[in-house]
Amino acid sequence: MTCGLKRFESVPCRDHPAIQSFLGYDEPSGRIVHLHVHFRLVVGERLLKNYQLPWEQIILASAIPHPTLPIRVLDPVSEALLLLVRASLELRLRDPVTLRRWRAAQEKFELDRLDLASRVDPRSVRNLAAKLMNDDLAEAIAGELFEPQPLATQHRLRRRIRKELAAYRSYGTVEVRLRSIGRAVLWTVGALNKRFLNSPRPWSRRAPGGGIVVAVVGLDGSGKTTLVAAIRQWLGSEVDVLPVYLGTGGGRPSLLLLPFKLFVPVATWALRTKPAGSSHGPVSSRAPGLFYSILLTIWATVVAAEKSMKLIAVRRGADRGMVVIVDRFPQDQIPDFNDAPLLPRLAQVPAWLRRFEANAYALARQLPPDLVIKLQTTPEIIMTREPDMDPLVIQKRTSALQQLAFEGAAVVSVDAGQPLDDVIRAAKASIWRML
Repeated sequence: MTCGLKRFESVPCRDHPAIQSFLGYDEPSGRIVHLHVHFRLVVGERLLKNYQLPWEQIILASAIPHPTLPIRVLDPVSEALLLLVRASLELRLRDPVTLRRWRAAQEKFELDRLDLASRVDPRSVRNLAAKLMNDDLAEAIAGELFEPQPLATQHRLRRRIRKELAAYRSYGTVEVRLRSIGRAVLWTVGALNKRFLNSPRPWSRRAPGGGIVVAVVGLDGSGKTTLVAAIRQWLGSEVDVLPVYLGTGGGRPSLLLLPFKLFVPVATWALRTKPAGSSHGPVSSRAPGLFYSILLTIWATVVAAEKSMKLIAVRRGADRGMVVIVDRFPQDQIPDFNDAPLLPRLAQVPAWLRRFEANAYALARQLPPDLVIKLQTTPEIIMTREPDMDPLVIQKRTSALQQLAFEGAAVVSVDAGQPLDDVIRAAKASIWRML
């Protein structure tokens, strides 16, 4: 803990009582440091560590000092024996994680075997194996380590090792098959969810003390989408990260909004120009006409429904231990500003529709983000990045962004005009402090 490491728990279907994960953030490099702590000598398939070997004292007693760091590491003989044990238990086609990278797993074990065979002698390997297993198997292990045949093809030796270690299994044959199948299904569903569905379901590793909601806000052209993608790539390989787009622009819409969003180009072509108050494209000075008002009323109603659904999903994801990264966030503090209600722009709208839309933005106040990263920069920079945007609107919204507050959330302002690497580094540091 004194090194800034934080414990991140695995979801129940993937955890093991003797294994814990600690993550740290190296701010100068911007990289996540992963410390995988084994309190017992636990081995097995990638998804199910089913063997707990009582060899810890012997293995630790023979550990040697690291050549440069103030730590102790495995001596080559122990490393060679454990390599053969791991190969026997991990190189199995029923594990989907290993199967997915089968060739890479084979090559890694073989490269490690060749390296260790050049640094140990057969007698030392045989003596250690005989101390931990039976003599006949010790002879086979010492011999096969130096054979030219790859470990992946040494089926008989691997079966003998598994039979020898059967007494150290945590689960019997039937239960381990059922657990393996269950974990394989959950792993597959989690991978599909992470890539396609983005449902608020944790599948890997949860944030300590519960999840958080991080909202990235700013004007168009400030780099919100780029920053969200960078944060997801940085943190998503280690922690359950849920990206959510709460705007109506180029981000991913829900199935509810998608049909209406597909109709937007047709409506834009039919309207030719947009009424006063619009930010992009050809803008006229006229008030909204009947056709535009009907379209905007339908659009605003569907958008409000989508925002309500997504806000519930955002909070549920955080409550389940996920880090939710939100691109944009609804607000009704400043009218005619980013992600504000749309119906106040129209004169004649039924009161019940206005209430329906207002409820969505009231829900955003009720479920505020935990952290808001506000990307601020000068109007001149926004003008260069968004040439189709009305300069007067840019000036007005740049000032409004400074006043925008999110009650109940920690707000961090980041200069979006600085180099992208510096923007990303500042955002990473703010998120890590919040975790």
